[in-house]
Amino acid sequence: MASASQVLTGIVAVLHVYFMVLEMFLWATPFGAKTFKRPLAEQEQSKVLAANQGLYNGFLAAGLAWSFFATGGHDIRVFFLSCVVIAGLYGGLTASRAILFVQALPATAALAVTMLAT
Repeated sequence: MASASQVLTGIVAVLHVYFMVLEMFLWATPFGAKTFKRPLAEQEQSKVLAANQGLYNGFLAAGLAWSFFATGGHDIRVFFLSCVVIAGLYGGLTASRAILFVQALPATAALAVTMLAT
């Protein structure tokens, strides 16, 4: 069960690195506009806000990665996975339902397995 926790947490961390890159560097590109189904002009206007959001996703990924190496890594992992679940639920309810499946669901699975691994 501990290995499954590590694998699922690793997947969630990689997803958040991807979200960070997408929001910080690719937001105002044709790829970013296509991904978020928004006009490129709108993406350009909101790129500073998106970069800020991307930075937070980077911090979540860093916290999840830290949980692999830190003393007390289990508790750190539970904390950061819980943060991802809450952020995913909030985003899914306020921004796009897709966030529930792309962010909240994988983090919920990782959190459940992590809790069972103790």
